Formats: sequence, structure tokens, C-alpha cells
Amino acid sequence: MSKQFTINESFSLSGKGLHTGLNIEAKFLPAAENTGIIFKRVDLEGAPEIPALATYVSATERGTVLKKDNASVSTIEHIMSAFMAHGIDNCIIEINAPEVPILDGSAKFVVEALNKIGKKEQNAERKFFEVKEEMTFTNGNTTIKLLPADEFCAEVTIDFNSPILKKQTASICGFTNYDKEISSARTFVFVREIALLLQHNLIKGGDLDNAIVIYDQPLNKEAITDICNKLGVPVIEVEDLGYLNHRPLAWENEPARHKLLDLIGDLSLIGLPIKGKIVAEKPGHGYNTFVAQEILKLIK
Repeated sequence: MSKQFTINESFSLSGKGLHTGLNIEAKFLPAAENTGIIFKRVDLEGAPEIPALATYVSATERGTVLKKDNASVSTIEHIMSAFMAHGIDNCIIEINAPEVPILDGSAKFVVEALNKIGKKEQNAERKFFEVKEEMTFTNGNTTIKLLPADEFCAEVTIDFNSPILKKQTASICGFTNYDKEISSARTFVFVREIALLLQHNLIKGGDLDNAIVIYDQPLNKEAITDICNKLGVPVIEVEDLGYLNHRPLAWENEPARHKLLDLIGDLSLIGLPIKGKIVAEKPGHGYNTFVAQEILKLIK
């Protein structure tokens, strides 16, 4: 019989918010069995709590947002992915802003902290969602299929019809290789998307250190200068199409690996670990969390 786990001791991570640009601190605290994962907005009156469940998903544009009553928290998928991979069932995360710090755009620093402090077994039994039969969810070009399996496995395919970011796949079976193969895969954005995202009041904290930036359609110098100025980063000279980051890709398929990281985090919002294989074609936060909501209906 598997038991629940919480973190062995508290730890903190701090950094810039991807969308707000605010300096944010997240403090991770051990929690009692059957608590689940709870985000606590300590910057708001009464320190309202937001359970990490798909029931509370309120938005999914460039990240997963949870909202309960008037309190919300965004970009939670990287933390949730690391927690699912490390088998953390119960934790309270205190944050002083409406999003968690983006750090380097991956789950790397959360994983490093978890490995440093370890986890503590609790008395309560750990329950699972077991996929008993094939289930397929389709919306346009996106398909997410659940298949029976003895452990969590997932396979992701992405295709953005881009001359730079070509069709890619990434997969995992079990979480033994998650830290090495998935956790440090960074989020990504296309330069052609940035101006519109800024108009929507998003990615104000984005830079070349917390996302893979893909330049796949030529823009004139004035447009690039305007984007850099709005982001508050030094103006860059761009001559050729390609990746604009200070740090090269860790793997050729790093974007697909990040989409797999996101899928794990979003599906963790069912509140239970999963025994089953997930095959996802062109997934995104919106449909990932829709599937999580559908699974929650089966659990309840």
C-alpha cells in the first residue's frame, strides 16, 4: 500500500513573475495528510487559499491560472509538474503575488530544492486515478488519449508549422528520468507573438533567460526595438532566423519536452497521481486542464 508524502522541511524560491514582472517569493511548507497542494496568497487580506485542482482553473492563456473567490494564482504548472514527478501529495505554498516566480522557465529549481530537502512519508493511504479503458478527447487539431498502464507514461507531439521549430516528440515512462530529461526544459515563445502578448498584459517579466525565444518570421529593426523596449531588455541585433537565447537548447526537442512538463503539471490538477499512459497531440494548457476537469468528474 502506497502512502502519502509531504516535503521534509520548508524552503523558499524567489524571482521575477513572467507575466507581472514583479519580484515574487514562494515559500513551500509541509502540510498534513489529505491536505493536497494549496496555494496561499499571503499578500491579500485573510491570506486566502486556492486548492490546486482543475475545478478552480479560470484561464489558460500562456499558463494555467487558478482562482477561488477573488484570489488567483497563475503559472503554477511547473511547480505542479515537479510535485507530481516527485510524489508530493501535500504542501502549502505561500506566495506574495498573483503568480509564482518563473525562475528559468522550467521546473529545474523546484526539483533541485526537493532533492535537497527530501520528502516525508505520512500515515494516510495514497490513492490513484487508474485508467481502466481507453479514453480519447479531441478538439480541433488537439487530441489527448488516455490508455491503461501500470505506471504513469506520457508522449507528446508538437507541430507549430514553423521553419525553425519543426515537429517534435517527447516521452517519459515512470518518473525515474524526469529530473534529468524533463525538469530543466524551458518554456518558449515566438518573437512574432510577443507584441500581442504584451497588449494582453502578459509576459511583462519575459526575457532571454526565462524562456526559449524563437525568431521564425522576419521583423524589421523598428519592431524588434519596440519589443525589447517594452520588455525592458537591451535591444538585440537579429540577422538570421533561429533561437535568440543566451543559453543554447539543452536538447534539440527541448520545446516538446517542456510541453510534456506542462502536461504533467496540468493533469496533476486532478488531485491524484495517475496510473495510465497519456498520448497528447498538440496539447496546450486549455485542453490539458479541460481533460483534467473531465477526469475529476469520473473521480467524484
